[in-house]
Amino acid sequence: MVNITAKSHTHRLAIAQALVKVGSPATIQAVLDRKVPKGDVLEVARTAGLFAARRTADMMPECHPLPVEYTAITFETDEQSIRVLVEIQTIYKTGVEVEAMHAASVVALTIYDMLKPIDSDICIAQIWMV
Repeated sequence: MVNITAKSHTHRLAIAQALVKVGSPATIQAVLDRKVPKGDVLEVARTAGLFAARRTADMMPECHPLPVEYTAITFETDEQSIRVLVEIQTIYKTGVEVEAMHAASVVALTIYDMLKPIDSDICIAQIWMV
């Protein structure tokens, strides 16, 4: 790990996005109506993202463990996709970009996993920092 002992604590903010594309508008409607057999897709995915944000250092060997002080996970939908937005904040010596991208990735994977029984054309199209 990079030595950050000499760095000062400052406010850190990162926003990551993920785009999950589906094969049919009916899939999005099932998500919004909470009629997916595996459960409430957006709430389960949000919970998975919260866990991921806090456990990033356990998954990434060079990532410093840090106190995640704020996490917001929101969703935007259209007929063919779900856009995941993850905002993370802390006051620490290093940034939270990896935590935000890790959480966005896990949210997208959770959505994929929950929707694959009803839609075989799902893909995680993109994960990026805002």
